[in-house]
Amino acid sequence: MRAARRLLPPLVAPAFAFAVAALAVAEEAARPIDLASTLKLAGANAVEVRIAEERLRAAQASATVATWQLLPWLSVGASFTGHGGLIQDVTGNIVTVEKHAYTFGPALVARVDVGDAIFRRLAALQTATAAEGALASQRQKVLLRSVQAYLDLLVAQASAAAAEESLAVARDYEGQLHRAVEAGIALKGDELRVRVQTQRSRLALEQARQERRVSAARLAELLRLGPAGDLAGRDDELIPLALEAVRTPAASLVDEALAARPEVKEAAAGLRTAEETEKGARLGPLVPALGFQAFVGGLGGGREGIASESGSSRDYVATIAWRVGPGGLFDLGRTRLAEARRTEAQWAVERVKDVVGREVVEAQARAQSGEQQLAAARDALAAAREGLDLARQRREFEVGLVLENVLALEDEARARQDLARAVGDCTKAQYALLYALGRLGAAAPAPPAPVSP
Repeated sequence: MRAARRLLPPLVAPAFAFAVAALAVAEEAARPIDLASTLKLAGANAVEVRIAEERLRAAQASATVATWQLLPWLSVGASFTGHGGLIQDVTGNIVTVEKHAYTFGPALVARVDVGDAIFRRLAALQTATAAEGALASQRQKVLLRSVQAYLDLLVAQASAAAAEESLAVARDYEGQLHRAVEAGIALKGDELRVRVQTQRSRLALEQARQERRVSAARLAELLRLGPAGDLAGRDDELIPLALEAVRTPAASLVDEALAARPEVKEAAAGLRTAEETEKGARLGPLVPALGFQAFVGGLGGGREGIASESGSSRDYVATIAWRVGPGGLFDLGRTRLAEARRTEAQWAVERVKDVVGREVVEAQARAQSGEQQLAAARDALAAAREGLDLARQRREFEVGLVLENVLALEDEARARQDLARAVGDCTKAQYALLYALGRLGAAAPAPPAPVSP
């Protein structure tokens, strides 16, 4: 028994070195990436952000068009008209006339429904403001998804490292026990049980590698880096944040979120757009439409066979009018439609506020629970490591001791994986809380000292 004991040297240091070396080889061809690069690429490359940017440009262009519609336009050109045959003169006689005329010069034309134009411009400005809020909101969502995908990659890497170590330890134990069986100091059945455990560790490693590649592909998709390459994150960034908001009263956090979240600003701008549209429907028709036309140029022409005459010519026309009926005064359908849309926009604001409040409370609860789960995972890892140390300190070799070491090492590897997942879930919940508070675009708070899983 004591001879077999000498066949089982300490395994943790060699196994850990093997796991680190194997993981380094696996990730050697992967492109390194960190959290700062992830946030930068997410803000620059995300398709959703690009779409929101173009919608903002379109809304701003619409506001510019609405402004220009208040201004007159200038026409410069020339015209020629001719007539031959019968025509009626001013006294009613039908006569035969051969004549022609031409004009040339600039014309200034203005025809503006002042009331509608003013309120359309105000509504267009509010629509542009709403588009700005939509862009900011989309950026926040993309940043949150990218951070969560990056943390998933880090968790998958940590799980793969733990699985590598677990497999290395199991293989070493299997080899040591095989030599003990050949020496006649161990049972073949125990070797087979350890071999089963080795295959389980191998299966867990393949699953962990698969999850790491899937996580890398999802992150590459979000950052638009192409599906062919592989990504490797910085393991030292798998640490929770230090957020005072986790322990701040929820009521004050909700007030902060309602003042900061771009979704609330977007909905409020949408309400102001509906209000301006309603004013345009009610008050716009009361303002008369103004028209003005001026022509300053030249006029020439005459009858066939007679020398043409030409000279300067000026015409001025000014109008003021009110529209009655569709699109104007007494258009009750238009007014009721605008009122309904304004009421709908008011309820949309209330709905957004309710959603924001729920997201804040939910995110804080998840962050608080994440910290508790992280503490439990750390305690479990400490207990697993202590159990492993006790198993190694056995003085006398027994068959049960081999299995005890295998189980203790498996418990320690599983506890490391659980801790990695707990750190990832806690950190993701903290970033979700930052998103719920509208702080995700700001500088991230300083994290505490890293805790290796």
